[in-house]
Amino acid sequence: MSLGLLRQIPNGITVVRVLLVIPTAWWLMQEDYVRALALMAVAGASDAVDGWLARRFNWISRFGTALDPLADKILVGVLFIALTVKGVLPLWVAGVAIGRDLVIVGGAAAYRLLFKHIEFAPTLLSKANTAVQIFVLLLLLLGLCGFEYLSPIARAITDPYGFWVVAALALASGADYVITWSRRALWQHRSRQ
Repeated sequence: MSLGLLRQIPNGITVVRVLLVIPTAWWLMQEDYVRALALMAVAGASDAVDGWLARRFNWISRFGTALDPLADKILVGVLFIALTVKGVLPLWVAGVAIGRDLVIVGGAAAYRLLFKHIEFAPTLLSKANTAVQIFVLLLLLLGLCGFEYLSPIARAITDPYGFWVVAALALASGADYVITWSRRALWQHRSRQ
């Protein structure tokens, strides 16, 4: 296998994570929570694996840098919506989490329009936000699986504690992005004058 092909492994894993969204959402809507949990666990683990491979072997690409956070947001967003539609996740939790992402995407689009160049660089707080969202979604699915001992514990953690942590991190990381990129925009604007 050539080095060029090896360097694409993290990108391939990320593409697979995006593709896993469809069957995960399907199983969730069919109330086959065990299969949905299994696919969600694979998707969550793939996020860690592709990032580790990219950093460990310096297989970092602009495509992967852009696609990786987008893949996470697609997975998490679709699951937030599906779980809200199923009546499992409160609307306000999904609204805060998805609203944060929409604000960030809107701000990034405006920044790109005004200044032409934007670097994809998720913050540590943003990475923590995504990790907690995935963890809480996994716990929520585990709670739905009906496992005798694990499901009640998972439900007790997610409702309400996990919901509050997801909302708090979404608000904090969203505010962090807005403040950071507003400062950058102001600095760019001043440097042009």
